[in-house]
Parts: sequence; C-alpha cells; structure tokens
Amino acid sequence: MGHTCNSIIINAPYDLVFDISNDITRWTELFGTEYKKSEVVRKEANKITFRLTDEDDKSWQSWRLLFKDKYFAYAEREEPKFPFKYMKIIWLYTPKPEGIEMVWIQHFQMDQKAKFNDAQIEGFINEGSQHNLKIFKEIIEKDTHK
Repeated sequence: MGHTCNSIIINAPYDLVFDISNDITRWTELFGTEYKKSEVVRKEANKITFRLTDEDDKSWQSWRLLFKDKYFAYAEREEPKFPFKYMKIIWLYTPKPEGIEMVWIQHFQMDQKAKFNDAQIEGFINEGSQHNLKIFKEIIEKDTHK
C-alpha cells in the first residue's frame, strides 16, 4: 500500500480555504498544469461526482464528500481505477494561529499491471502535492485580498 501526507498553512479564513479548495471547476487553476479539464458530473447534498482529464487526455471519474462543519473532505477514485487498485483521499483543515493548515492524505495501492509500484508513486505524489499545495496557498491568499 502507498500512503502520502503533505501539508501547508494558508493564511486565509477557513470558509474561503474550504470553499475554494473544493471548487472542482477551479481545479485546472489550483492544480497548475496537472488537469486540463475538471468538470462536475453531479451534486447531491454533500457529495460531488466529478471527472478530471490530465494533460495526456486520460480521464477518470471520482466522488468527493464535503464535511465543512467537521473540517474535512473525503474522496475516492471511481472509474477507471487503473492504474490504481484503489485511491482514497482525505483533506483535513485545521485552524492554527497563522492560518488554516491544509493536510492532504492519500492512501492507495497500484494495480499489478501498472508501470510503477506503490513506492515510486508515493514519490511522484509527494512531489506533486508539495508543488500543488503552494499553488493553492498562493491563489487562496490572493483571493483573500480581493
């Protein structure tokens, strides 16, 4: 199994951090060049089903549960799961004196037919998450001053 945990402090009010970070339609901006398309398929209560398309034109559908009052969001990759056997994601939001600490936890297992193993993907995810969290911070903090 693969497991990653990355975090950053965003100096902005909690409502803004939570709302912007979970606005799927802004993920093409928030994740830099990682996604060229991010679209909401449907919304039901606190559940969002969405489709992401990467720069290689690979698309997949995921769902996300928002628990704003509990300071977290939970997501799973749906279809196609490949190259993963499963991918579970938790985003935690913790108020700190300096702002909101945003923590991304990813728990996954690669399919045995995948090109890379769990340890290799952990490295890719950690590098990408640290880069993307900085983009989230920059964009959200800039939106605070609008």
